[in-house]
Amino acid sequence: MNKILVCLIAALVGAGGVLPVSGQELAGLAASPVIIAPPQTALGRTIKAGLSTAYYGSAKDGAAYSEAQKLYFFYGSRHFEPIWLDAAPNGDVTFSEPARKILKLFEAAESEGLRPQDYLTPDLNPVGAKGDPLRLAALETAFSAAALRYATHIYSGRILPQSVSAALDIAPKKLDEASLLVQLATSPDPVSILSALEPDHPEFLALKAALATFEETDLDRPTPVAEGPTLKPGMSDPRVPALRARLALPPVDGLVYDDALVEAMKAFQGSLDLEVDGVMGPATLAALNGGVPVTRADILANMERWRWMPRDLGAFNVLVNVPEFRLAINRDGQEAYTTRVVVGTPRNQTPIFSDNIRHIVVNPYWNVPSSILRGEVAPAVLNNPGYIDNQNMDLLYNGSAVSPWQVDWTQVSTTNFPFRVRQRPGPGNALGQIKFLFPNKHDVYLHDTPSKSLFARSFRAFSHGCVRVQNPMEFADALMANEANISRASLEAMFGSSERWVNPDKQIPVHIAYFTLRVDADGSLKSFGDVYGHNAKLIAAMGLDKPAFAPEIIAEATPVAELSP
Repeated sequence: MNKILVCLIAALVGAGGVLPVSGQELAGLAASPVIIAPPQTALGRTIKAGLSTAYYGSAKDGAAYSEAQKLYFFYGSRHFEPIWLDAAPNGDVTFSEPARKILKLFEAAESEGLRPQDYLTPDLNPVGAKGDPLRLAALETAFSAAALRYATHIYSGRILPQSVSAALDIAPKKLDEASLLVQLATSPDPVSILSALEPDHPEFLALKAALATFEETDLDRPTPVAEGPTLKPGMSDPRVPALRARLALPPVDGLVYDDALVEAMKAFQGSLDLEVDGVMGPATLAALNGGVPVTRADILANMERWRWMPRDLGAFNVLVNVPEFRLAINRDGQEAYTTRVVVGTPRNQTPIFSDNIRHIVVNPYWNVPSSILRGEVAPAVLNNPGYIDNQNMDLLYNGSAVSPWQVDWTQVSTTNFPFRVRQRPGPGNALGQIKFLFPNKHDVYLHDTPSKSLFARSFRAFSHGCVRVQNPMEFADALMANEANISRASLEAMFGSSERWVNPDKQIPVHIAYFTLRVDADGSLKSFGDVYGHNAKLIAAMGLDKPAFAPEIIAEATPVAELSP
């Protein structure tokens, strides 16, 4: 944009009348008209000419166009007069005091997990601007652009979520740029205004603190236990002495994986939400060796994802963390309830977004998605026409049940296949006895499941995208804690063969999130596998080194063939 300013031709420099901007130009920025006031000084006319060239000369829908548009509207509302520059009596040009304070923030951007070079650009050098209106105009608008860029990055992140994955259905938070620039330029403490934009979530602040001490902190993991076969009770193995030392057991003669070691291993597994079986398999061995090693890039990527999160999660909310395979109900910042969940496979990923739980459905029907109808139901019916009845399902045409024996199932993949399938309420229903609805375009929700065995696994990415809850009635009871007329008992009283809808008085925020780092109560960082690869892709988009993976955990992600959402 500032290169264009330098190349301005005299014909562009001139005052004009009050110019209302068209509604098309304002799309997505404001609902009310923007009035462009005429410049009243030579510098104002130069600033207007440069911004006009940048605004109308940029390709629409690009970042340069968006930035130029915001600046054009902002300066246009104030006669294109500068706000960041001071002129000395001898004509020398310097940055104003607020601008100098903001420059200090730019220099310290790394402490916020940002990059100083994104804001301290070469065009912020005031040397040589004296007496040169083009240079002055370029300097002024370059500083506004850098200030807005910094504010946006600290507030909503510097990477658009959808550029990492379409499964990240997150709308970046919006700033009132014009108001922010005025506040920054006129405030005696612009630093506090910008600092207030960063997330105040405790985990974000803990990650920021971890970043500040990352180089100095001793992040050495425990002495690794050697790789080897899965170790079960009663087996002998040369790694037993190292295991006893790792689990703080006294040394003994022999190499037997004895009862004391098994019990200590169970306690360790229970503390990390691993499968509590006393067996040292790949996932348990990885956890014993410190899990996935934490890198600086991991901290930065998780800070970025916290910036994507809503500013206010809700005093009473549900948080599902996909890499952790866990759900939590939080009240006033404290975890009030937690349970294991099963999420979508890497092929059928659970989308990442926020919504509100509006309905609870007892004895739900399961409307089979078209992808499952084509990929699983149709092949099963072709092998066995009685499959629909055996699965307690209905084949529907215009809402009425029809016989699956009368349908040409080879046509299921065509666009005009007019049938849909739903599974009736019952013990074998894929949604179990209850589901928790937050209507969304992904048709994803929380629900019960008859497939209980998967909850015992450490790796739990096996669904078609919905989130299965291990203890759904316990969850329902905790979820309805604020509802006078809904409880676990009242919901269980509805169990039967008829679908029943319950509408809580208060909607409950639900956040399906993707954090590969969580902060424990003692401030320590706990890492989780990058089950969908979102973390690695974000790190690449941020220009950081790629993180280490845990192949022993990823190897457990063998898809399980089952008909379930």
